[in-house]
Amino acid sequence: MKSALVCGAGGFIGSHLVKELKRQGFWVRGVDLKYPQFAETAADDFIIGDLRDPYVCRAAIDRKFDEVYQLAADMGGAGYIFTGENDADIMHNSALINLNMLEACHKRNIKRVFYSSSACMYPAYNQEDPDNPKTHEDSAYPAAPDSEYGWEKLFSERLYLAFNRNHGMECRVARYHNIFGPEGTWEGGKEKAPAALCRKIAEAEPGSEIEMWGDGKQTRSFLYIDQCIKGTILLTRSDFEGPVNIGSEEMVTINDLARMIMDIAAKPLGIRHIPGPVGVRGRNSHNELIRKRLGWAPDEPLAEGLRRTYPWIAAQVERKRGRNARAAA
Repeated sequence: MKSALVCGAGGFIGSHLVKELKRQGFWVRGVDLKYPQFAETAADDFIIGDLRDPYVCRAAIDRKFDEVYQLAADMGGAGYIFTGENDADIMHNSALINLNMLEACHKRNIKRVFYSSSACMYPAYNQEDPDNPKTHEDSAYPAAPDSEYGWEKLFSERLYLAFNRNHGMECRVARYHNIFGPEGTWEGGKEKAPAALCRKIAEAEPGSEIEMWGDGKQTRSFLYIDQCIKGTILLTRSDFEGPVNIGSEEMVTINDLARMIMDIAAKPLGIRHIPGPVGVRGRNSHNELIRKRLGWAPDEPLAEGLRRTYPWIAAQVERKRGRNARAAA
C-alpha cells in the first residue's frame, strides 16, 4: 500500500486532501497543531504537533513516504495578512516549518514533496489594473510581493527548488489562487473573501446591508476545493516541478462575488463600503502553463462552487445562533 504524509492536515485544504488520498487507497498520516474543525479526520494516523519544532518533523517522518504534501503555514485572509500586525509571525513560523520539513524529508531520502505556494508572491506592480492583472508564472521577477506572506512564499519556493537541484529531490511547487469550499474557516478573521461574504449574507436580515472593505471593484478569481485537490495531485505525480498556478481564470469583482452569493441565497441586500485591507487591485490565475505541462486546468464555474459552499456556511451560522440563544435563555 502506498503511503502519504499531509502536513497541515487539520486545515481546510489539507483535510480535503486526506479524504481524496484515502479514496485512492493510500495509507495517510496527518500532522497539524489541531484536528480538522468541522469533520473527523480521514487519516489513518494523526500527529498533533508543531512543525516549527524539528523533533516533531522527524517524528512525523519516521518512515519513507511515497508522497509528502506540505500545506502547513501561518496564514489567513486579508484581515490577517495585510494589516502588518502579524508579519513577524507569518514569516518566522512558515519559514521554520518549511526549513524543518525539507531537512527531515532529505534525511529520510523522500523524493516527492509537494509545496503549496500562493499567488500572493506575484509582484504588486503587475496587479494594479483590476481589469488586466499579470500572473503568468515567469512574471514573478523582479520580485515585489504585496505582503510579507508573499515574500515568505517566494523564499520557500526557491528553497524547495534548490533542494531539487542540490539533493536530487523531486519537489513540486504550486501557486494557489484563493481556494474555497465547505469545511473551511468562515469566521474569526482568518477567513477568505467567499467565506466572509457567505457568512455576512447568511447573518443579514432581508433588505438590510452588508459591510465590505474597499470599493469592491478589486478583482480576484476563486477556485473550488475539489478542483484544487485534483490539480495538486496531478502536479505531485507529474514530471514537472513548477512553479505553476492552480487557480481559476474566471475573474470577478468582489462586488460581483457578493451579488452571486446573494442570488444563491435569494436574499437581495445592500453593500456598504468601508475602509479596510484589500490587497492588490487585481489578481487572476493564468493557466496556459498548467494546460501545456499537465494537460489540465480548472474549468468549473465559480457559481457551482458557491452553490455548494453557501448552504454549508449558512448552516454554521444557524447553529451558532442556536447555541447563542440557548446560552442566553
